[in-house]
Amino acid sequence: MGKETGFLELDRKDRSYADPKERVKHYKEFVIPPSVDHLRNQASRCMNCGIPYCHTGCPVNNLIPDWNHLVYEDDWRNALENLHSTNNFPEFTGRICPAPCEASCTLNIIDQPVTIKSIECAIVDRGWKEGWIKPDVPEEKTGKRVAVVGSGPAGLACAQQLARAGHSVTVFEKHDRIGGLLRYGIPDFKMEKHLINRRAVQMEAEGVHFRTSTEVGVDVSLKSLKENFDALVLAGGAEEARPLDIPGAELPGVRLAMEFLTQQNKRNAGDDEVRAAPRGSLTATGKDVIVIGGGDTGSDCVGTSNRQGAKSVTQIEIMPKPPEMEDKMLTWPDWPMKLRTSSSHEEGVERDWAVLTKEVIGENGKVTGLKCVRADWSKGKLEEVPNSEFVLPADLILLAMGFVGPKKVGMIDQSNVKLTDRGNVEANTDDYRTSEDMVFACGDMRRGQSLVVWAIREGRQCARSVDEALMGATQLPR
Repeated sequence: MGKETGFLELDRKDRSYADPKERVKHYKEFVIPPSVDHLRNQASRCMNCGIPYCHTGCPVNNLIPDWNHLVYEDDWRNALENLHSTNNFPEFTGRICPAPCEASCTLNIIDQPVTIKSIECAIVDRGWKEGWIKPDVPEEKTGKRVAVVGSGPAGLACAQQLARAGHSVTVFEKHDRIGGLLRYGIPDFKMEKHLINRRAVQMEAEGVHFRTSTEVGVDVSLKSLKENFDALVLAGGAEEARPLDIPGAELPGVRLAMEFLTQQNKRNAGDDEVRAAPRGSLTATGKDVIVIGGGDTGSDCVGTSNRQGAKSVTQIEIMPKPPEMEDKMLTWPDWPMKLRTSSSHEEGVERDWAVLTKEVIGENGKVTGLKCVRADWSKGKLEEVPNSEFVLPADLILLAMGFVGPKKVGMIDQSNVKLTDRGNVEANTDDYRTSEDMVFACGDMRRGQSLVVWAIREGRQCARSVDEALMGATQLPR
């Protein structure tokens, strides 16, 4: 694949970013697109490695060596067709996926994986620029009607696949715009929202109908959907945030990360403060900000706080600091546990690990600090380090500690579907059926908090199962 000696002749060189001092002044994407020659050179590094572990490292099983070779051969249009055969929205994953495919690349054994994510993004961006991406309208309609609840990546992928199979698909979204987590959870500086808008236009041309500002279980009952549609797909995500159960957590300066991120995304979309912040404006401007949680959502809070002009930003994590570099012989080709520094971290933040929060300190109803202790994990379980208490100054504390499953009030309570021990909707990955007849579930609502690329995979596979249940057979890919 590619140039047989390419990996010997060329080192890995990924796309670059604008200077942190400049990019924190705005909310636009700041990746500097590589040249065509650069991309072809990097694609040429894809080895003829016999077993392409990148296939299984990628949740949607992208045919990575194939489109790398096509890019090397300057056949971008066929590279796009190949990429779309497994991934409905590569412009999303090409921007925000952590690229487990690169961790699985054979060249990652020497820490020189192919720049798969950058090449993927370049393929689809060129496809839009050249006008190659058009609606895929089915030749015949089946007469079957499917309701998809939730317009995040799982719901969108499922809806698009079902529409292309000829079904009439209606997507219900409780927010005022489609996109779910993509729209309101991912900052614009990581993924601008016109990318979602143009996919929505494509999907509408393919026959998908979007009903926004319609919360199933509140504005429309689940019973009515089951009566008026032949199948129902639950793809509402895992929105129940893990709470901070310590004294003082009820103070108004302790807020959920998703509320903070959503408000800024709404402002960027042109909403006034009444629409963007119905509970009151939540900003980091001039404040000492503490972000609790070391994952991607926490990182997004860091980048947003810096852009809002925070006085200081500190990110803390209860787990110990990961190693700078993994032991390849123990981890490859699996996703390794190692220290990851995001572009937002590079823009300015103090990071601390093995920190356990004990109390939110307040004065006159306002947050003034966070009392913490050091955590000891040496015995394989969490223990407090004696006499290690310290206080971090804080005006705003953002909770980015993950999610514990879908919200139960409303749709889930009305659905009567069985839940797993972890509170997710119970459905397997063979057919994605729930305990209720012709009710399916996919994405984070089924698997729990996960990656966008996993949501796309589950949405596609769920669509195949729905199509087969409706028609007795299916030609949709798995």
